[in-house]
Amino acid sequence: MSRQLRAPRFDPRAGFHAEGKDRGPSVPQGLLKAARSSGQLNLAGRNLGEVPQCVWRINVDIPEEANQNLSFSSTERWWDQTDLTKLIISSNKLQSLSDDLRLLPALTVLDIHDNQLTSLPSAIRELDNLQKLNVSHNKLKILPEEITSLKNLRTLHLQHNELTCIPEGFEHLSCLEDLDLSSNRLATVPADFALLSSLLRLNLSSNQLKNLPAEISRMKRLKHLDCDANLLETVPPDVGSMESLELLYLRRNKLRVLPEFPSCRQLKELHLAENQIEKLGAEHLQHLQAILVLDLRGNKLRSVPEEMALLQSLERLDLSNNDISSLPCSLGNLHLKFLALEGNPLRTIRREIIAKGTQEVLKYLRSKIKDDRTNQNDSVPETAMTLPSEARVNIHAIATLKLLDYSDKQATLIPDDLFDATKTTLITSINFSKNQLCEIPQRNNFLSSLPEEMSSLTKLQTINLSFNRFKVFPEVLYRISTLEAVLISNNQVGSVDPQKMKLMENLNTLDLQNNDLLQIPPELGNCVQLRTLLLDGNPFRVPRAAILMKGTAAVLEYLRDRIPA
Repeated sequence: MSRQLRAPRFDPRAGFHAEGKDRGPSVPQGLLKAARSSGQLNLAGRNLGEVPQCVWRINVDIPEEANQNLSFSSTERWWDQTDLTKLIISSNKLQSLSDDLRLLPALTVLDIHDNQLTSLPSAIRELDNLQKLNVSHNKLKILPEEITSLKNLRTLHLQHNELTCIPEGFEHLSCLEDLDLSSNRLATVPADFALLSSLLRLNLSSNQLKNLPAEISRMKRLKHLDCDANLLETVPPDVGSMESLELLYLRRNKLRVLPEFPSCRQLKELHLAENQIEKLGAEHLQHLQAILVLDLRGNKLRSVPEEMALLQSLERLDLSNNDISSLPCSLGNLHLKFLALEGNPLRTIRREIIAKGTQEVLKYLRSKIKDDRTNQNDSVPETAMTLPSEARVNIHAIATLKLLDYSDKQATLIPDDLFDATKTTLITSINFSKNQLCEIPQRNNFLSSLPEEMSSLTKLQTINLSFNRFKVFPEVLYRISTLEAVLISNNQVGSVDPQKMKLMENLNTLDLQNNDLLQIPPELGNCVQLRTLLLDGNPFRVPRAAILMKGTAAVLEYLRDRIPA
């Protein structure tokens, strides 16, 4: 309905609040005028204790300019301008919302996170067009039943409140795709949740759940299920039948056994850290053909099954802080970018090999396979070439493993002939550690910059620049689009460029631990390609440690929520 048709129903209070001491908090007229044109109003971070009446009545009151008999151009006629569809009043001091909320029936987005709300008005049911509601970081103890009337709601964020239960009828939110109930006080999840047939993402982390309803497996479209930091002792076996599931987080629970995953052929990440799991068998792994990340740190595993080597898509495997004494050599055939083994009583791999990092461990395991083949007269002879520097280069490693290794040479430069040996091979990993380099990368050196020529490494996937003296993120790395992992911890990096980093579409691991970052740009939250973002050990104040502990997805979401509108 146009404003012109509504005009005759003039509200007797229209314009009545224009003057006087009872007007309450004010909103600049320029903002209101822009909102009438764009349909969007952002009042975040204005220290508001209540929402001004002029905001609730923006659709019905005659603008102040019209009351003052000001002329309007053809593009400024107030009666032709749009109703408010997006209202952001986050990061204020609101303790309640007025029932006048019903005067904004065209709202599709309502963002009131980071306030002091203890309840929501029943009038919220009249926001028939609402698609996104963010009430996170408030003090809600209960939700009004009227919230279940929002038939068009697609995103509902309720994290960091004090909710102890979910109202009946929640399953009527049939369009809901993203539901975040993390960091509340929920002890149970209604079985009727299974009727949320459109749900793609469900976050139940940091609650008090002791079990999950078996019916949860009926969520056939669910891709992301986060149950971190609860009291779960078991997981319903039917979870293994969720065909669309891609990310499953079960960290910091009390799990002793795992379900099998016969139908989870889309599962890309399985996070099981800090539980009490004692056994990992072939039955738990054999169907995880798409798995990229498997996090098992902080459990009670004593062994790793040979079938782990069948997970050819696996990129990150964390086995740290378990009771593992040996590893199957077949793990060396995996294409891992990250392997964590610290905190295990390993007897078959020397500690100094583990300290050298993932590629050295894999190389060692592969060499053990080769030794076995040698004993069977089935080994491949290893060839080498001698460079003018008297260094020996393993051509077999270059050709077969795509690894350029020139580590532990105490060298001040890398011979040009070494690069000549790689001209006909696509190198994916470089190891120049434990040298005295000043111009070309790796860890335990004194580097502060990288040469522009590195941009020609168009197949480079992983680079480790840890323990150097970089003060800024090397500019040349932004231009290597194939990079999947950048490890630059323990330097002096003070800033990163989130806009350029967003263009690194293949980057999934970024380690910035122990640097000098005073702030994390909110726009880094747009780098959704990141699956692992490590920021511990920097002097910034936000995100808080509690956010960092929730993992990469939570950090990125936190940052996105703080991008200026």
